[in-house]
Amino acid sequence: MLLIHCPYCNETLPEVEFAYAGEAHIARPVNPSEVSDADWEAFLFLRDNVKGPHYERWRHLHGCGRFFNAVRDTVSDKFLTTYEAGAPRPDLASLTERLK
Repeated sequence: MLLIHCPYCNETLPEVEFAYAGEAHIARPVNPSEVSDADWEAFLFLRDNVKGPHYERWRHLHGCGRFFNAVRDTVSDKFLTTYEAGAPRPDLASLTERLK
């Protein structure tokens, strides 16, 4: 079972309390009506499939209901950190030291 820390509630709870919401830090096109079909397809469907630390969005469904970001290692399935939505990405170099 995964344990996930909500940065808003400041609680660490089982993953059943949360819902995965996709890759984090994906910028929506400013004017979608002016984007080509290929670019719109890329925005909607094409995501990175990294091996190692990955930036993700999660939602605390059975708690505060808010979205937040997390860095999870896809190899070990461990959460390196969680942080509030809208905050800048944390430095991966310092986070990957935790895996060693």
